[in-house]
Amino acid sequence: MSGAVVPARPLVLGTAGHIDHGKTALVGALTGKDTDRLPEEQARGISIELGYAPLELPGGQQLSVVDVPGHERFVRTMVAGATGIDLFLLVIDAREGAKQQTREHLAIVRLLGIEHGVVAVTKSDLVDADGLAVALDLARALVPGVEAVGVSARTGAGLDTLREALARVAERAAAAVSTHAALGATRLFVDRSFTLRGIGTVVTGTLWSGSVGEGDVLRVEPRGIEVRVRSVQVHDRPVGRAEAGQRVAVALPGVERADLGRGDVLVAAGAYPVSYRVDVVLDELQPVASGARVQVHHGTAETLGRVVRADGPGGQPFAQIRVAQPLVAARGDRLVLRGETTLGAAQVLDPAPARRLDPQRLALLAGGEPVEILRAIVDAPAPRAALRRRGLLRPEELEAALAAATAPGGPLVEVGPAHVAARSWLDALAASVQARLVDRAAASPLDPGLPLGELLPATAGAAGAPPAWAADVLPLLGIEQRSGKAYAPGAASSLSPADAAAAEELLLALEISESGAVAAPDNALARHLEAAGGLVRVGDGLAVARATYDIGRRLLVEECEREGRITLARFRDLAGTSRRVAQLLLERYDADGVTRRSGDERVLRRAARAERADGGTPAPGPAAE
Repeated sequence: MSGAVVPARPLVLGTAGHIDHGKTALVGALTGKDTDRLPEEQARGISIELGYAPLELPGGQQLSVVDVPGHERFVRTMVAGATGIDLFLLVIDAREGAKQQTREHLAIVRLLGIEHGVVAVTKSDLVDADGLAVALDLARALVPGVEAVGVSARTGAGLDTLREALARVAERAAAAVSTHAALGATRLFVDRSFTLRGIGTVVTGTLWSGSVGEGDVLRVEPRGIEVRVRSVQVHDRPVGRAEAGQRVAVALPGVERADLGRGDVLVAAGAYPVSYRVDVVLDELQPVASGARVQVHHGTAETLGRVVRADGPGGQPFAQIRVAQPLVAARGDRLVLRGETTLGAAQVLDPAPARRLDPQRLALLAGGEPVEILRAIVDAPAPRAALRRRGLLRPEELEAALAAATAPGGPLVEVGPAHVAARSWLDALAASVQARLVDRAAASPLDPGLPLGELLPATAGAAGAPPAWAADVLPLLGIEQRSGKAYAPGAASSLSPADAAAAEELLLALEISESGAVAAPDNALARHLEAAGGLVRVGDGLAVARATYDIGRRLLVEECEREGRITLARFRDLAGTSRRVAQLLLERYDADGVTRRSGDERVLRRAARAERADGGTPAPGPAAE
């Protein structure tokens, strides 16, 4: 097939077929490698474990071949090998035709969504031409639309024709394989682990997505172990980085062989959920009743599970599968369900759902666009990192959907750099907060604001702490923020007639006070007068008139500029007040950055000299209690 396009993404070819129909012999004839590596396999002449070999096709395309056992006792091993393959090679003995495991393997291949493949009718040298023609016709009828080729591993007849057929179907499979796999986060299901002298623990598997290279730090899930990659090989050849779709061997120093094995998953940290539940849509070969206990196969993992059905609109067979051992799944993954035989498959809709089943939500996940899916799972602010961990959308798919969903008029809004929320949630929160502030202004005109920390009580975090997004959501609520408080737009402190009379009485008391200070309780009226510039607190529950504060400040600065410093006694004499009030005023000037204490004296701060040179007299800051 000269001139064929060589696909950029590597592909994995998996064998399928009944025991003793010649799968391993055919793989050996095609690749030159005997995939029966165990002594027991060689002694008994049957495959027990998965075997692997590279295969180069006409046109240069490289396939990774996974050879699976055909005996019915090893169907679980067959499923582990079949998950992650891109095209199949179904092997049928020309003399015996399709048998029980032929059909079950074919069903598993179909259930896993593997559509492209070739049928090899083996041992063609043991039948005459008419017998071979009949066998090929039966094979084509069993797998409509798939090329069937007669071959003999012993004589080599038909091998070149088979290679050409595989090259054609590989080209079609490559076009159908999602390019997102190469862009997605790293995920490699382990099918073997062993120890090599001088290297340590090595695991092998098919790289489902992303890439893996020397120095990468990954997680072994669901065990929760962090590992560092020492080296990577593809079919016994060292590579700097392996890509999605390749058969990979990864050396992991510092971890024991017993610490990981078949069913574990090497993943990028934080990229996939680890969950005891998955929401799915069923693809049944046999009816699966709600409550049924099944064997769940996912990747190379196998665990017991219970099926809880919740059929959706139009009878869509939705279910939640609750498993004994956690799965590391993503939306779109396929599970194989088995009892005594294969019952069917399940396509993952949500890899980490809540326990409650919602058929309407599952219908959206089954057919919705990425933006719709985001809208279905986001309400209150959700961390972007958590959305990545949900496994509902691939990383690049998620980023594109977030960009579209948070565009002007979109269903989501950005809440700071780390969170997104539903626009409807934000609108409802803003309306609720603004209504509270309007009510506050009506009930307390002197103090119409609320502390910022009290605006979101219903969403307070652990131990009463505000949620992580609280500071980021405040600017989005259409409120005014002043001095740590929130106000309805345009709201300002105001006096009722009774409050105005009380304020006039307090200010008069300040004017006629012999010491220049009066008690000013920490109430709304005093705070209003302080904010309006009528009085200044000086500690010990006392306040002075703003005029008294300003005169004292002027006298203080002038004296310090003349003499370089001032004592308490000198300031008391200049201000004409009591020692106590003079002491409180000096402490207030210290707090406001006018002076600093040096022993029993005060000296001007540089900032105060600069303000004096500019002719400015800034308003006092918050009272120093």
